[in-house]
Amino acid sequence: MQQSDFVPNGKANPETPLLSVSGLTTSFYRDGVWTPVVRNISFDVNARETVAIVGESGSGKSVTSLSIMRLIPTDIGRVSGNIRLGRHDMLRLTRKQLQQVRGNDVAMIFQEPMTSLNPVMTVGEQIAETLIAHKGITSEQATAEAVRLLERVRIPGARERLKHFPHEFSGGMRQRVMIAIALACKPQLLIADEPTTALDVTVQAQVLELIKEIQDEEQMSVLFITHDMGVVAEIADRTIVMYNGDLIETGTTEAIFSAPTQPYTRALLSAVPRLGSMSGHHKPMRFPVVDKKTGDVDTPKEVGDTVRTDVPPVLTVKNLVTRFDIRSAMLRRVVGRIHAVEDVSFDLRAGETLSLVGESGCGKSTTGRSLMRLLKPNKGDIHLDGEDVMAKEGTELRALRQKIQMIFQDPFASLNPRLTVGDAIAEPMLIHKRADRATVRETVSRLLDQVGLDPSVAARFPHEFSGGQRQRVCVARALSLEPKVIVADEAVSSLDVSVKAQVINLMLDLQEKMGLSYLFISHDMAVVERVSHRVAVMYLGEIVEIGPRHSVFTNPTHPYTRKLMEAVPVPDPSRRKLRRTIMVDEIKTPLRHADYQAPPRTYISVGPDHFVQQSDGE
Repeated sequence: MQQSDFVPNGKANPETPLLSVSGLTTSFYRDGVWTPVVRNISFDVNARETVAIVGESGSGKSVTSLSIMRLIPTDIGRVSGNIRLGRHDMLRLTRKQLQQVRGNDVAMIFQEPMTSLNPVMTVGEQIAETLIAHKGITSEQATAEAVRLLERVRIPGARERLKHFPHEFSGGMRQRVMIAIALACKPQLLIADEPTTALDVTVQAQVLELIKEIQDEEQMSVLFITHDMGVVAEIADRTIVMYNGDLIETGTTEAIFSAPTQPYTRALLSAVPRLGSMSGHHKPMRFPVVDKKTGDVDTPKEVGDTVRTDVPPVLTVKNLVTRFDIRSAMLRRVVGRIHAVEDVSFDLRAGETLSLVGESGCGKSTTGRSLMRLLKPNKGDIHLDGEDVMAKEGTELRALRQKIQMIFQDPFASLNPRLTVGDAIAEPMLIHKRADRATVRETVSRLLDQVGLDPSVAARFPHEFSGGQRQRVCVARALSLEPKVIVADEAVSSLDVSVKAQVINLMLDLQEKMGLSYLFISHDMAVVERVSHRVAVMYLGEIVEIGPRHSVFTNPTHPYTRKLMEAVPVPDPSRRKLRRTIMVDEIKTPLRHADYQAPPRTYISVGPDHFVQQSDGE
């Protein structure tokens, strides 16, 4: 290509695709050979169109987007085929030409904004840097435009927030900053690579609505990368399904959802939790499982009666308070406190699943860690199987923890990378003398089989497993001490949709067989509806609504409960053109002055065992 062929912001003919990808193959150099991870992919994105590439981790969807942007490192990656963006042949552009195309013609936002933003520069400086580099305007002009862009992405107090650093923003607000940077030069195409996966459901709804609004205003095209079919239904005109590096199905989003032709697509759709699907069911229900190769459906069924109402609760929590001191830099005196958990009370019965739901920062994970005494509460009563947890220390506390185990969100961070999974499962049993070295191998094999893994994998290390398999290992480890209560802290939130369904089905099966009690901590209301007997909604460290799952979901009474439910993506493409009114304010902070005293709360009954906190206007 000659230099004269390059035109910044080269406008595509409305009758031709804005982006045309044909025969795209991307390979990585591994063990001395080039291994293709994306094979012969072809698709178009038209002007003002939103196309979603959907698939699970490892399907090749993110590699496809990075290949289009020419962000694959040339020392380990090789991209072939044809990629045309407007008038530009992306695979033939020089580095200097690419610098002009990126930002001016195509921009990208990534899954985790904190890793994409410079932590030592204010957000204003980072937006201005993009404008100065691409538009050649003055610093004063760039600052004025940065304010306008922050206002455009609905960041309150834009002029003041311009001076703040990335760590001073919430996750949702950081993603808004990334969108502002991406839109600074008015690109024709926005590539969004899992931009809402790490966000709470309400923040996700805000970001999706913002992208749709700006797309309408700017007449921009969007290539949206995701594994969430609910999000696909909300935003995409057309959908591309990828599996193991291949494009296996493509069509309008309505056609993909109403008449999928590939077993894998049907498997993805069947695993999507749909809010309201539990109407008429009072007990948890397993997810349907579709064979990804044959398309055969395993029809879901309700979990049997597991809740024991004839015995005292296995876990009782009363007036639990956990706060974190904020100290001054100079004299280290307490100047404030994070009221992470404030006067929380609930019971958990044998064989029951109680879900704690709410956004990040509401206190649900701190509640779980406080019950385990991984954090020391300031006050309150915790009784586990009749024993006073708050009175236990040292060896007594360690012994008591055999009855309550925890499954964390990130299974990779929970497992020692230097231990085989067999050793990781055996370690708690050996520490607590529940087995000796002569018999522990047999027990480990039984536990692995119980969670659906071949016992032969005991000799492997964590990095040799997929995310879903690692989480199964963590479940096996939690079961090794035969606990009565398992605290599942966002245990499936990081998993792909079909793997999430498998792990949840496993947990429900184990509950039915072993009478386990679960404290299920999550922000995913659709999953919570599927697995719960009862639900407790947390906001700013307090439970604002608690009751039977069917009652809370059919009659959500507290405004915050309704807000959570309204934000859940609906996997119905016919609703795609609807616009929802989503508040853009950040969640309030639980940081209080050092002398702050929480006001007493009152609850009213709105149904059998269904209680809602009365608002005091705070």
